Amino acid sequence: MNSKTLLPALFAAIAAVATPPLQADAAVPKNVILFIGDGMSVPQRMTADEFSRKAGGSSLAMNALPFSAVTRTCSADSLVTDSAAAATAIACGKKTKNHSVGVDAKGKRLVSCAEAARDAGKKVGIASTVTITHATPAGFYAHRPNRSSTYEIAIDLADSGFDFFAGGGLDRKYKNDDSPLWDDHGHAYHYAESKGYTLVRKRADFLALKPGCGKILTRFRDDALPPSIDARPDSNEPTIAEITAKAIELLDCPQGFFLMVEGGRIDWAGHANDAATNLRDVLALDEAVKVALAWQDAHPETLVIVTGDHETGGMSMGFAGTGYALYMDRLANQTMSVDRFDGKFSGLYEKCRKEKRRLEFDDVRDLITEAFGFKFQGDRALDPMVLSNDEKEEILAAFRNDVRFMDGDNEDSDKYDEAKKKILASTCRTIMSHKCGIGWSSGAHTAMPVLTTAKGPGAERFSGFMENTDISKTIKSFWTEK
Repeated sequence: MNSKTLLPALFAAIAAVATPPLQADAAVPKNVILFIGDGMSVPQRMTADEFSRKAGGSSLAMNALPFSAVTRTCSADSLVTDSAAAATAIACGKKTKNHSVGVDAKGKRLVSCAEAARDAGKKVGIASTVTITHATPAGFYAHRPNRSSTYEIAIDLADSGFDFFAGGGLDRKYKNDDSPLWDDHGHAYHYAESKGYTLVRKRADFLALKPGCGKILTRFRDDALPPSIDARPDSNEPTIAEITAKAIELLDCPQGFFLMVEGGRIDWAGHANDAATNLRDVLALDEAVKVALAWQDAHPETLVIVTGDHETGGMSMGFAGTGYALYMDRLANQTMSVDRFDGKFSGLYEKCRKEKRRLEFDDVRDLITEAFGFKFQGDRALDPMVLSNDEKEEILAAFRNDVRFMDGDNEDSDKYDEAKKKILASTCRTIMSHKCGIGWSSGAHTAMPVLTTAKGPGAERFSGFMENTDISKTIKSFWTEK
């Protein structure tokens, strides 16, 4: 067998892995709550777990679930999946090509476990911390060969008839004919309203919703919710835990429900190799898992599943500079995401330009300390956050690079998975990772398997070694097999 046939054969063998048949006397859940940490594999779960325990808390609730399975993530055309293909596998039980959502490798429409739940008479909810038309949520209701077709995906959302969509807004992109996704009156949102959805724009109004309110689509903003590290108590956006609690309240019914909750910002922080932001979004997702488990205690007919769609960043717990030691507690010194820091840095530059003076390093020194907890003076033997001379030089060189870049009125990449030309923010987060003992091998996805854990009726089926497609097959089997 040559190299041109070996890879397709390997994928075919992988896809042929069968889900164990449902035993006749096995418990069947009435409700299923599926959590997906986008970009969350074992290192992300364990880094957050270690941070939580170092901070005086407990291990993650998602890590304490009684059943667990190592889960393979490859797509139909690559050992390294993207979120669209991974979501399709988890939602629909079939491998597809990277960038496709809700269709197989030949473009044929698939049925997701969410649609199967709807067709079985159950209520259905989809929630995410990123845009609700992003790849992972789209895999549960959309059917498009390319995840970038966000206008069509928004139409699929409204046509799905699902009962609840909450989190980030509809992607602010364009139709295939380059006309806006919405005009000044919000075309895509109006289409959803025409399909019976009530738009909810304010956190207070969302939290006040009561059962019987009808189909819900939130519009707290027209893009992703802020990362957990940047969220503020007076924010208009609810937390993912609050969204989960409200979803359960509204979806609960005699027929049962299916709810998918995505921690999408975990992936974005992984692309940025931003460890502190990454772990705080894992912790935020774990708070949502705790909400589901507390509800499950009173409703034991509920199955709770936690998984990831793939790993992002090649995160490792261990770095040569710290030997065999890890210092997760040092990540508590970082108070904002690298993206927010970079925005503040750019704001300082623009302020100085308006004042017709040059931005100096002294202008940003306090911001660096505020954002990362780095100290430019002190005894390193007594305080690990005191910078070494080499670290200071790295930061100063990055600052000078960025000033030259901005002086030329250049525009940096706005894509989360592309290398940036401005490097001060990335230099600071790299120093932070190294101080903690965290390593990164990539700014993209990896082929590392993820961990799936579960509790409730049917949870024993999520054990051992499984394909991501088995998640959907198992969920569907609860409602189709007798």
